[in-house]
Parts: sequence; structure tokens; C-alpha cells
Amino acid sequence: MIRIDALWLATTPIDMRMGTERLLARVVQVFGAAQVHHGYLFANARGNRMKLLLHDGFGMWCAARRLNQGGFEWPRGGASMATSMTLTKQQFDALVLGLPWSRLEQMQSITRL
Repeated sequence: MIRIDALWLATTPIDMRMGTERLLARVVQVFGAAQVHHGYLFANARGNRMKLLLHDGFGMWCAARRLNQGGFEWPRGGASMATSMTLTKQQFDALVLGLPWSRLEQMQSITRL
């Protein structure tokens, strides 16, 4: 099992032809360095493909996921938005399934209107 202490989500889309080296260059550009046991998530402009770059302490892992229908719920970076954000494990699990991860707290309780 690969340990992941933190997950970072890139808000600007990338070219899915990018491999491990170019994704790592993007991480270094934004964060200064890739941290051990941190995962970095990237998506394409259409939002139906995602890549995860992970530093396990010995090297880099690059995993890809594609949805056949629909897309991942992905925040889009704008002038007022940060270039990255962190995710909890529950948010990550929902994200890779294509579920609305940003509304998990609202979905855990039923309220009366």
C-alpha cells in the first residue's frame, strides 16, 4: 500500500500527453518541490481524464483515470482562484468516482427547509 499524507488538486487543466517528468516540473513550478507521500491531481480541459502524480519516498508514480461518460467535478482556476487546493481522503474517493466531492459535508445530513 502506498501511503498518501496529503492530496493537492491542480485547478488549471493540463495536456494529458504530459508524462511524469513534465507533471513533476509543473509541481516544482507551483510548490517549489514534490513532497514525500504527497499526491498531485491534474485533469484535462474536458474534465473526463485525470492523472495522479505521487512521490512515495523512492520515486514518482503516475496513474491515470478516464471516465467513459460524464466528467470529474473539477474547480476551474481563475484570476481570483488559487492554482491548487487540498483534498481529504473522502473527497478524493468521491472525486475519482465522479461524484460531487465538494458537497460531501452537505450530503451527510438531511435538513428541513
